[in-house]
Amino acid sequence: MATLSSNLVASKSAHPDRIALRCDDLTFTYAQFHAAAARVATLLERAGVEPGDRVGIMLPNTPAFGIVFYGIMHRGAVAVPMNPLLKAREVEFYLSNTSAKALFATSAFAEEANEGAAAVGAHAWIIDDAALAELIADLPEQGEPVERDDNDTAVILHTSGTTGKPKGAELTHGGLGRNAEVTGRTLVHLGPDDVVMGCLPLFHVFGLTCGLNTSVLAGATLTLLPRFEPGKALEVIERDGVTVFEGVPTMYSALLSVAGTASPTATKTLRVCVSGGAAMPVQVIGDFEKAFGCVVLEGYGLSETSPVVSFNHPDKPRKAGSIGTPIEGVEMRVVAADGAEVPQGEAGEIQVRGHNVMKGYWNLPDATLATIDSDGWLATGDIGRADEDGYYFIVDRKKDLIIRGGYNVYPREIEEVLYEHPAVAEAAVVGIAHDSLGEEVGAAVALKEGAKAEAAELRDFVKARVAAYKYPRRVWLVDALPKGPTGKILRREVTIPADENAK
Repeated sequence: MATLSSNLVASKSAHPDRIALRCDDLTFTYAQFHAAAARVATLLERAGVEPGDRVGIMLPNTPAFGIVFYGIMHRGAVAVPMNPLLKAREVEFYLSNTSAKALFATSAFAEEANEGAAAVGAHAWIIDDAALAELIADLPEQGEPVERDDNDTAVILHTSGTTGKPKGAELTHGGLGRNAEVTGRTLVHLGPDDVVMGCLPLFHVFGLTCGLNTSVLAGATLTLLPRFEPGKALEVIERDGVTVFEGVPTMYSALLSVAGTASPTATKTLRVCVSGGAAMPVQVIGDFEKAFGCVVLEGYGLSETSPVVSFNHPDKPRKAGSIGTPIEGVEMRVVAADGAEVPQGEAGEIQVRGHNVMKGYWNLPDATLATIDSDGWLATGDIGRADEDGYYFIVDRKKDLIIRGGYNVYPREIEEVLYEHPAVAEAAVVGIAHDSLGEEVGAAVALKEGAKAEAAELRDFVKARVAAYKYPRRVWLVDALPKGPTGKILRREVTIPADENAK
């Protein structure tokens, strides 16, 4: 199995002059992309980064992300993708948790990145595309990529269930590479003449695998959009002749909202659209396909599965509301609480086994054992069922994860911040249905006896300490939170007040 870095070498050799990365007027051919990545590898080597060392990437969707990521792969190091919106305390945790030696961060959030890196003694390069070009301009290209095995860790991607602190999922060269290969070959039939829309965040495994890595493997063009705006996205689709669009449901809803203003030929080059990250309403799928004349294929995946698990395959019938069938090389099953498979049609926890399953959680052997059994089955925490044709349907999430506009928000993490406020006695963070975002973040808070605090004050307290997409837009005060017989707060029994009462 080829490593991720060798995939770039192969595409450089086969298509040296083809555009690999584009962001408006900034373009890199495969030859230029490879040369820049090889210079980043030299930069890392001179900074003391050895094969296997961890390096953070806190960059938006511009060519710099791809160049840095493949530079890390070329060096044989391990990439730690991070949301550019993270605050200093979050940056510090991600870097310290992985013992990262270095960080590439966007100049737009230089203060937070520098503070977080300094706290753990990691070297920080604050860059944008121009600064990166200047930084590596005079460096020689490192020779052949450092050899790595299929089971060597390529990426540590932080995720979390209900345990509070994020866990680092170790994704391997073999798992990520095979997932990209199967996705490109069997789902979107990607080739060197394709242009892929890169509006999914590359720091998220969906964008990283299905956007960047799949495009590199196929020798296709990835046209990048740093910030998703539906009008701009339609302009890019038409300008660059995008053939494959990949997005989360909220992006499709946003595109629908501007469909009336789009040029009649704006999407004529689109041949397939891919959706994941959350369930897409059946109505939205139908409306989108009617408005833009392009089929939408829905799938399912996790950070821990590199990510693709199942899909509505292009050569099979689609079923409304289904996450499809397992992809090539992956197995799925539905089990009861005792681990026994349930009868067809009954609900249980979905488990996954295959090439895509992570190596484990970084430095968390107990959490790994609790998630992956001795036979290699990974417990997803999602409740689902399978029908008579082998199509899977998500019924509910076992975990209390909130998906806000495609971004994961973990209630326990936000609750921990609320508990830092001196007036807070108890807090429960919950998801609230939202028309465009899918879910909004809400927080019910009970104050300590005699303490005083306004809802807006608590909201701003959290806002200052976590990334912008995480803080609760709605906070309301309660006398007490619902609890079970053992005293555990029951999030699902929290009463969400009407908008006018949530101040």
